[in-house]
Amino acid sequence: MSGQTMNMVHNKIHLASPHMSDEGYEMQYIREAFDTNWIAPLGNNVNEFENELAAMVNSKSAAALTSGTAAIHLALKATGVADGDIVLCSSLTFSASANPIIYQNAIPVFIDSDIETWNLSPFALEKAIKKYIRMGKKPKAVLIVHLYGLTADMDKVIEICQRYNITLIEDAAESLGALYKGKHTGTLGNYGIFSFNGNKIITTSGGGMLVSNYEENIEKAKFWATQSRDQARHYQHSELGFNYRMSNIVAGIGRGQLKVLDQRIKRKREIFEFYRREIGYFDGVEMMPVNDWNDPNYWLSCITLNGKVRPLDVIIALEKENIESRPVWKPMHMQPFFAGYDYIGEGVDEKIFDDGVCLPSDTKMSDSDLERIVGVIKRLWERR
Repeated sequence: MSGQTMNMVHNKIHLASPHMSDEGYEMQYIREAFDTNWIAPLGNNVNEFENELAAMVNSKSAAALTSGTAAIHLALKATGVADGDIVLCSSLTFSASANPIIYQNAIPVFIDSDIETWNLSPFALEKAIKKYIRMGKKPKAVLIVHLYGLTADMDKVIEICQRYNITLIEDAAESLGALYKGKHTGTLGNYGIFSFNGNKIITTSGGGMLVSNYEENIEKAKFWATQSRDQARHYQHSELGFNYRMSNIVAGIGRGQLKVLDQRIKRKREIFEFYRREIGYFDGVEMMPVNDWNDPNYWLSCITLNGKVRPLDVIIALEKENIESRPVWKPMHMQPFFAGYDYIGEGVDEKIFDDGVCLPSDTKMSDSDLERIVGVIKRLWERR
């Protein structure tokens, strides 16, 4: 328009969004499902997605489900968690980690983070176990989260769980492909769960996977997930069931996405290293902790801010430029729904929440997108 100044509207940069393969792997498997008319919560894609993921992470068995939340629920059920049981759960996480504890009418007890990992503190974990044993309520399970693709200090956590004979469930929803001392997250405890939500490192639009070396228990989980239908000519149900099985279409997307997981991890690492190089040295900026024994998938690149620039300053500045960022997870013990449950810790997770920002980590971002993001952030320091 002549005579008028037009404001340039930049393209939206997302925090993390679905990224299908350039090769079209996903459509090949979807087409196979259509061609064979397996448009159902069973079929070749479901079976092969389970087999391929289990082989990739070196687990003996896997169950493809409708969500990571469903996988946590069935892991708790397979552990025998029931009314009144105590489940120790990472507090710094998304609510989907904790909600299934309530589904089983169990009692969550939230555990603080370790500043060196941002994940569950082994010190606070053992303190909680001792407390509840003294009360005559030995915890039934520990639910640990590998946050933002970082791994927890698993040697210590495993040793504690084994010493007290407590089942360890790994919420690896955010850490598919991340390694702890060469082993995949989700395979270090008794059960592991993965999520394929739209924002995860690979996606099926929605879906999850339960993995374990307890093959009989995984078969039982599949039984529960298909409405606990007994082997009978007629419809017969001797146990409570759930409608949790993944569809053959969704599983086809997952099979295609598995083929590009290494590419996605590589790009996520490049994004993290770019931020570290460009803004990691700024006053008050600390990158999320990456330890020597930890090979993360860098699902989200996160920082904490302890200086003159605060998290909300960054979030608002980016928002004005059509760039999505977010605070880190608000700890569960601070959430209104869970406020009445016990918390063991010293508020490390609260500090991470107060100071933390999740920066855009979309694998579809170009280098110019990254330059645009850090340009906005750098100006905040220039103005102060």
